[in-house]
Amino acid sequence: MDTLYACCAGLDVHKNTVVVCVRRLDAKGKAHRQVRTFGTMTGQILELADWLADEGVTHVAMESTGVYWKPIWNLLEGQFQILLVNAQHIKQVPGRKTDVKDCEWIAQLLQHGLLRGSYVPPAPQRQLRELTRQRRQLIQTKSSVANRIQKVLEDANIKLGSVASDVLGVSGRDMLRAIVAGQDLPLASTFPVPRTHARP
Repeated sequence: MDTLYACCAGLDVHKNTVVVCVRRLDAKGKAHRQVRTFGTMTGQILELADWLADEGVTHVAMESTGVYWKPIWNLLEGQFQILLVNAQHIKQVPGRKTDVKDCEWIAQLLQHGLLRGSYVPPAPQRQLRELTRQRRQLIQTKSSVANRIQKVLEDANIKLGSVASDVLGVSGRDMLRAIVAGQDLPLASTFPVPRTHARP
């Protein structure tokens, strides 16, 4: 089987640990493996990066496990060629021995070019995605809170929605503060209820 990379590494990523296998071919083409375990704190990941560099690793592959791969990717990016691989794809590649660790299997597949990487956007695009996700979550949370407030008011027969178009708007919040303060007709002079036309 063809070998693409003389020295590469496979990472088995977990929440608190990363099991790493460095796979290197000697001059005779024989594979040698080293397996070490690191923590996932920033200093420990930097220690992992230093070890990989000292070993002469050029390419790294790891599974896309939840969100645990992200800090490792961020700290290794720019130092090595990194491949993020779907776990289902790794399982579908035939030939694995049952006693082989995940990191060893990943390293072996990477060395022979049998892995297909997932798309990972550049850092600026990843940051923008995080910001837009956070904004969407905040908007959804605000809407949920507004609906809950409206429900509580309706349960108490307080028709705030009839005089304020936005319960959490400036006028709505002022009236809510007045209600909490115990005013019977909160801010009636400032926010009068619209009157119907008088009969002729």
